[in-house]
Amino acid sequence: MSFPSSLDARGLHNWAIRTVGELSHRRAEINALNVFPVPDSDTGSNMAHTMEAALAEVEKGGDVAEALAIGSVRGARGNSGMVLSQVLRGVADSTVDSRVDGQTLAEALSLAVRLVERAIARPVEGTVISVLRAAAAAAEESAQRPSAQLHEILVDTITAAREALEKTPTQLAVLREAGVVDAGGTGFVILLETLLAEIEGGAVRNAEAIEEVEAELEVVFFFEGDLVALEQTLAPHGNSLVVARATEDTGTVHIHTREAGPVIEMAFAAGAVSSLRLEVLPDAQAQAQAEAEKESRTIFAVAPAGPVAALFETVGARIVRPDEVVENSAAQDIYLPNGYGGDAGVARVVPTESLVAGLAAISVYEPDNPDTDSMVSVMRDAARSMRVDSPDEESVEAIIAKSREMLAGGGEQVTILSGVELSDAELSDELDVEVVAIHVDGITTEIGVE
Repeated sequence: MSFPSSLDARGLHNWAIRTVGELSHRRAEINALNVFPVPDSDTGSNMAHTMEAALAEVEKGGDVAEALAIGSVRGARGNSGMVLSQVLRGVADSTVDSRVDGQTLAEALSLAVRLVERAIARPVEGTVISVLRAAAAAAEESAQRPSAQLHEILVDTITAAREALEKTPTQLAVLREAGVVDAGGTGFVILLETLLAEIEGGAVRNAEAIEEVEAELEVVFFFEGDLVALEQTLAPHGNSLVVARATEDTGTVHIHTREAGPVIEMAFAAGAVSSLRLEVLPDAQAQAQAEAEKESRTIFAVAPAGPVAALFETVGARIVRPDEVVENSAAQDIYLPNGYGGDAGVARVVPTESLVAGLAAISVYEPDNPDTDSMVSVMRDAARSMRVDSPDEESVEAIIAKSREMLAGGGEQVTILSGVELSDAELSDELDVEVVAIHVDGITTEIGVE
């Protein structure tokens, strides 16, 4: 069977669509593998989100490869998303007019290795970087054969990547102890598999998927084209299909499906797609289990007595001492160290490295949300997005100066915890943003910008 010797811009765009669908479909599988550097179960979600951001940039027009790179860099989430963005940057910098052939693939992967090694301060073997290196080396070796074409080079590359992925537990003890392969490496192999599927024109052939993900996906997008025809096309592939029309040929499409990849491909083939969003829907059994877990979920937070502790308590958090150990903690309990370290024996830790980061985390906490994994992920994102620093001295002037310095990098709200007497209104006028100042005795001033 003959295969195309290259992918053009349209083919690259179609590959991105396939990849979004496949990563979204398998995000739960990848999340379950995520035990390094911390077991926060978000690698699959981060890679899917990053690829969605890349695809969204393509929708704006222009060079496809460059748009994928820009969108992924801007939307990169987590280490795995960052690595994915550098792979797409390697593709963009190695192509002309977004055309990918065998030589381009080899060059792109080799460049991606260099970009990732430069981006990561201390690369760890047994992670996605090991899989990426093996793939790049195999692509380079295969591309040196005079008659080698894209399909052959890609097959060799995937074989090497899969072998490297299987070896990751031998390189990293935490993977070996958990009995899993690297999550980011798994996501990277999926990228290559979807590229092969695009070239072959068939479904993604993953060698050893851990198990088929049974959860439905909610797919939502804005569509311009023949809505009646699209509705007829999508109807057999899911349920809860809703088309909210803005005009006769534009509207928002909503569907629950176990076939997200094909659904997205059908939509792009039928018209113009934008504002694409995907979410995993828990099945009824998982929802019931999550509801049961929610009833007994407790947040434990380290905080000094007073107004800050009261803020944590408004969401039902239990305040604990830095050295306190929680007896008989439930599996769904959440711990916020807030700069004091430790885990108090609680299984789920949101790594809040300051009190203001802890406040950012609880600000997005939803006590009625039964999905603890999702809640922990959202809280971690909120804590990470809070930029935190302290003034050079404990004075109003130093606090204002440090706040201005931090706001130079952007921000819409400043939260200040300090023993210094401060006025919210005066600081808001001075800094021209919303300021929340909370008086806390006995701590070094913390300034958080978000």
